[in-house]
Amino acid sequence: MIIRLVRGGLTAALAVATLTAGTAAAGAATPAATAARTAATGPNVSVTQAGNYPIFPVDSTNFSVTWTSSGTADLTGVTHLTVELPAGLTTSGAAITSLPDYSFTETVSPDGRRLDAFFTGTRAPGRSEFMKVYVASHGTGPTGTIKVTAANRNDTDPSDNVSDHLLGSGPQTPAAPPAPAVTGIGTTTGPGTGGTAVTLTGTGLDNGFVLFGDALATGGCTGTTCTVTAPGGAGSAPVTVVTPGGSAAAPHAFDYTGAAPPAPPAPVVTGLTTSTGPAAGGTGIYVRGSGLAAGTVLFGGVPATRHSCGPTLCSATAPAGTGMVDVTVTTAGGTSAPVAAGRYTYTA
Repeated sequence: MIIRLVRGGLTAALAVATLTAGTAAAGAATPAATAARTAATGPNVSVTQAGNYPIFPVDSTNFSVTWTSSGTADLTGVTHLTVELPAGLTTSGAAITSLPDYSFTETVSPDGRRLDAFFTGTRAPGRSEFMKVYVASHGTGPTGTIKVTAANRNDTDPSDNVSDHLLGSGPQTPAAPPAPAVTGIGTTTGPGTGGTAVTLTGTGLDNGFVLFGDALATGGCTGTTCTVTAPGGAGSAPVTVVTPGGSAAAPHAFDYTGAAPPAPPAPVVTGLTTSTGPAAGGTGIYVRGSGLAAGTVLFGGVPATRHSCGPTLCSATAPAGTGMVDVTVTTAGGTSAPVAAGRYTYTA
């Protein structure tokens, strides 16, 4: 398998091994995980924390933040994770170890007491991911509560989106996150190239993030205000604030004017880890290449039954088919050109 470590927004390969034919695609639920799926009618993300918390006046260690997909459908889109530390603790960032069929970015506040991370990928019910959060105490015995949250626009159950850990005591029962409401949007037009400053007002916006259509805006939210910079786009885009307590639409869409930003370069496929599988489909493969982030994997033009793409790797489950087909990836930049190394053959 491929294991990658992401810290401070950088990716460093730790180990690489070839996957054998028939390996299940990343994100496929194990039988135990399948049996443990919730009865929710849609996807659900939950968050927990555990590990080595600082216990000495001066102590450097790490703890883990785990987010899990459950329900009856894949969890897709952006998952926003936040970590808030009590006084006397700071973080230098987080590391995530997983197959890199996703995009991951993180930001640490200037005082080191808050971490915001964004994970974008597709996860099947029963799939968990975790990041190690590096923390240090400074000069006094650490006290107070570490609060972790998770938010995803497609989440159907916000009741398990907050985790509190009281240092020296253990897990606590957190207050339920409030449902957000957006009552105003200060600016409703801007150039297609993006860059417009937009302020949204409302209630329950704590730990929220803002989407223009499906595109993530930069910036942040307090309890009553989100101050963000619009991404590039075209046409009329609904504006949504997503918090651990749910999602809320702005009362007006954002209308892009002028030309849209240039499309990114077309994706490139350089190889497959598995090149054959049964005609019935169901074989898990990994697609290697570049410019693959947020892409759709196709087998001879037929979408994979499940796929998740990071910048250089996609996991995919082959659909049913016959003969030899080209495996391609489609993104906002176009569709990758067929290559010999990207051919997949269905067997009887």
